[in-house]
Amino acid sequence: MIDEDDPLPSEILEARIDASGMRLDKALAQAFPTLSRARLQALLAEGAVSREGQILTSGSAKAQPGLHVVCLPPVAPALPQPEAIPLMVLYEDADLIVIDKPAGMAAHPAPGCETGTLVNALLAHCGDSLSGIGGVARPGIVHRLDKDTSGVMVAAKTDRAHAGLSALFATHDIERTYIALTRGAPSPASGRIQTQIGRSSSDRKKMAVLRSGGREAITDYVVQNAFAVPAKAGAAPLAARVACTLHTGRTHQIRVHLASKGAPILGDAVYGSGSPALSVKAAVAEAGLTRQALHAAVLGFVHPVTGENLRFETAPPPDMAALEALLAAL
Repeated sequence: MIDEDDPLPSEILEARIDASGMRLDKALAQAFPTLSRARLQALLAEGAVSREGQILTSGSAKAQPGLHVVCLPPVAPALPQPEAIPLMVLYEDADLIVIDKPAGMAAHPAPGCETGTLVNALLAHCGDSLSGIGGVARPGIVHRLDKDTSGVMVAAKTDRAHAGLSALFATHDIERTYIALTRGAPSPASGRIQTQIGRSSSDRKKMAVLRSGGREAITDYVVQNAFAVPAKAGAAPLAARVACTLHTGRTHQIRVHLASKGAPILGDAVYGSGSPALSVKAAVAEAGLTRQALHAAVLGFVHPVTGENLRFETAPPPDMAALEALLAAL
C-alpha cells in the first residue's frame, strides 16, 4: 500500500464525453485516441481515470457525460543503482529498516530525480536483501514522504515484511505524528480535519479539499506553541508549531489540510498561498529554511514479523529548529 505523498503523474489528459450509453472503455478510446482500449482498461484498473473527480474502475460500465481525466503514470525509470549515501539508521533487523530521512531526498527514482534517492541509498546499504515487491524502481518502499519533508520512514528488507507493513498502512494501524510550523495558527487550537481530498480542478498538479469525489482524509491536530501573539484579545498569532496525527495517508494531506484551515505550512511553495508577516518572513530567511517546515516526528507500528511494538521519534532538523527558536523570540 503506497499512498502517502504519492508523486504527481507525469502527464494528465482531459476530455469531455457528451454521449452516454456507450461502454466506458470504448467512449474513452474515442476521447483519447492516443491510448488503446487495452491501455485504458489497465488505467481504469489502477484507479487512474476519473469523471468529475470520481474514480472510475469498470470499462464495461456505461459512459456518463462529463469531464474525464486520465492520469498517466511516470515512465518507469531505469533500474536504480546502489549509491553510498549516508543514512541515519534508527533501527534495523533482518526484515526492515527505519531511517530518519533528510529533507531533499526523494523516496525513489522518478523522472527528473533518478539518483540520490532513498532507494539508491538502501540498495547500497541493504544489498540483495531489499524487498522486491515494490518493483525494480522502488524496492522496499511501502510509504513515502515528500522529497522536502524530513523524518521517520520504514522500508522492508524482505517480502514478508513488505506485505505486513503494506497491510498496516492500508488499515491505518500505524502511529504517525508530524510537526509543522505554520503561518498563523489553525482555529480552534485543536481538532479534527475530516474532508475528501483529490486532484484540484483548477490546477491538476495540486491536491485540494473537494466537496464530492476524492478520498477521505482525516488529520487530528493540536497547536503546541503559538508565536508572536498580538495583545489584542482574540487576535491570531503570527505563527505556530502544530502537531498533526494522521489517520489516513493521502497525497500532501497535512499540507492541504492546514492550508484549508488558513494556516499553511511555512516555506510551502505549493500550498502556502499568501505571505507571512514581515517578522516571520525574516525569521524564515535567517533560519535558512528553503522547504516546507514539515517533519515526520513519530512512527509507531507492530513489527510485521516478530509482533514487537516499535515506536520511533526524532526531533525536527536544524533548519526547523532554528526557525522555531527565532519565532519564539518574536
